[in-house]
Formats: sequence, structure tokens, C-alpha cells
Amino acid sequence: MANVVPVRKDQHKNLKVASTRTLNHVKDQHIAPITAREFARAATSYPIVIIKDQDRYRSVVMLGIEAGENLYYSEDDWKAVYVPQSISMIPFSLGIDPEKEKTLTTCIDLDSEYVGEDKENALFDAEGKDTEFYKLAQESLGRVYDNEIMTEKFIKELEANNLLQELELNVAFASGENKRLVGLFGINEKTLQELSDDKVLDFHKRGLFVPIYSMMGSAAQVNRLAQLRNKSENTNKVTNIQIRPVKVEETAKA
Repeated sequence: MANVVPVRKDQHKNLKVASTRTLNHVKDQHIAPITAREFARAATSYPIVIIKDQDRYRSVVMLGIEAGENLYYSEDDWKAVYVPQSISMIPFSLGIDPEKEKTLTTCIDLDSEYVGEDKENALFDAEGKDTEFYKLAQESLGRVYDNEIMTEKFIKELEANNLLQELELNVAFASGENKRLVGLFGINEKTLQELSDDKVLDFHKRGLFVPIYSMMGSAAQVNRLAQLRNKSENTNKVTNIQIRPVKVEETAKA
């Protein structure tokens, strides 16, 4: 179990982090958070969707078809060139500083197998100053935070312009089983095409079309999920997979 605590120089002056780290902490994770700034790179390997979590939208990449299934992970490699920032920062993370209200600080998982006084990369030097390794980790976390704030604004922009559309993922298996996954959201292409010229120009100037079209193009990566599933040890192979807008049933007239 994780033991995530704020990094403190007086408490962790001898703490070090391993140079070689794997992604086995997400081997049973079927989605991973992704920021809008990462969409263009992530779209080359993963389907990007938006999900709703307790009335809050957030963007994720799909790593598997079923809960607990990560088709990109193996002990030997990660089956994609790009690794989402949210899972590559292990054992570091951002958390609330208990000594400073509403202030974020760098945290570390003390129970991580990559943390200990016998590892390679020190957090502090002999004079108690931050090492270059630790500075880079803090800078990376700062970028992740900035990107998360930008992504929240991006999704709110999609909401405000009615550009979110609920999707469903339909999967047929060789066993004859069919699964329908809902609660996913993508871009409403019809509404996108109907944006006013002024809005199109505004979106263009603010660079919003890059994540929008990256997200739309990433839908084709559901085929990659099927391919990875069929190459895995799972014997229940995928025979068909589709992601499409949820059909709105017409209300029957009295």
C-alpha cells in the first residue's frame, strides 16, 4: 500500500530514488489520466475519451477494454512510444502541504520499491540543497499541474459550446459475448461543424483545434486495443469493436 508523504529535507535528507523504474504500478489499470497538451502524442497509440467522475469531467486514455486490464503493459516493455505523464512520475506526485493551507507540494511514496537510502539518485546533496535530479522532478510535476489546469479549462470550453457527445464502446468476443461500455464522451462533430466563423477563429487562435482533432482521430485506436487483446494470453479474443455516439431514442408520441 502506498505511503505518500510530503518531501521534507530534515526527514528525507538521505532518501534516494532508483534510476531504473518500471510501470508495473499500472499493470491492472485500464485507464490513465491524460492532459490536453499530451493529446497529439497520445493519439498515436491510445483512444482518448472524456469520462464523468462525480459531476466532474476528466480526460483519460484507454489502456484496456475491461476493468483491471492493461493491454500496453508487459514485464519487458510498454507497447506504445508515448507514456502519459500521469503514470511516468512514479514515485513522485503532487499533494496538499499539511503545513501550508491550499498549497501543493512535492510528495513521494516511501513504500515504493524505487525509494530508499540504497538507491542511485539523491534528493539532497551534502549541503542539504536540492539535487539536479530532484529539481527536474519538481519541474516535471509543475508542468503536469499546469497542464491539468489547462485541461480543465479546455473541457469547460467543450461543455460551454455543446461539443461533448456521449459515446458507447461495443465489443464482440469470440465466445459470443457482447459488451457495451458507456459513460464515455467525445467530440460532437456536427456541433463542431456548425461553430460560427468568429468561434472558429477564436478556437484557432487559442490552439484548441489541436487537442480537439487529436481526440477525434484517436478513436481509431480502439482497433489497437483489439489487436493487443488478441495478441495477449487472454483466450477470449475480440472479433469486432466499435466506438460510436450513443443513439438517442426518439420519444414515442402519444
